[in-house]
Amino acid sequence: MAIQKSILVVDDEKDIVDLVKYNLQREGYYIYSARNGKEALAVAEKLPSLILLDVMMPEIDGIEVLKLLKKNPLTQSIPVVFLTAKGSEVDEVIGLELGADDYITKPISIPKLIARIKTVLRKREPGKEALKAREELSVGVIKIQQARHLVLVNDREIFFPKKEFEILSYLATYQGEVVTRERLLNAIWGHNVYVIDRTVDVHIRKIREKLGTYADYIETIKGVGYRMKEDR
Repeated sequence: MAIQKSILVVDDEKDIVDLVKYNLQREGYYIYSARNGKEALAVAEKLPSLILLDVMMPEIDGIEVLKLLKKNPLTQSIPVVFLTAKGSEVDEVIGLELGADDYITKPISIPKLIARIKTVLRKREPGKEALKAREELSVGVIKIQQARHLVLVNDREIFFPKKEFEILSYLATYQGEVVTRERLLNAIWGHNVYVIDRTVDVHIRKIREKLGTYADYIETIKGVGYRMKEDR
């Protein structure tokens, strides 16, 4: 199941946001945007695959935004690449020490930016062994064999229709991680299909019914989405 990667572009200069957005969309990324630090922190809870973050912004600068992102369990694992007009080695060191994954100075070279983004995202992708392990996902008594479209719950086979199976597999793949409704919609139905959030909730309810006494493996994160518990 191919998952379209998303990027949050944060910069107080509209021209830069538009330029970066246009070029990254051509590369197949789904783009969120924010024009200041406060807005960036709110949009980051949509859990983009990566954040491009301008350092010099009014009110809340990029350094402070990064600190707050890393303090929030929901957003702390999102890779961050700094964008800045500064060429100061001190700023670069501070950013990297705080947890930034890379650092790009303005004026932005689009080919270099795209290459850096791909490198950062590639580093976050699971290796071959991890991917092989995911062919059969195991969460407590729940075992999911993706190639066979098979779900075993406490060694008993239970049939899940396609969308329910994909949602269960996706949550199991990212077990322990909060998955927003929007992220589930985009991953399962795609960005170009209009589906309301309520659709996800209905499918989750049906999945829980099939899981029976093990329904509590799927935890509701109020106002955000769902999480597959790593341990019941």
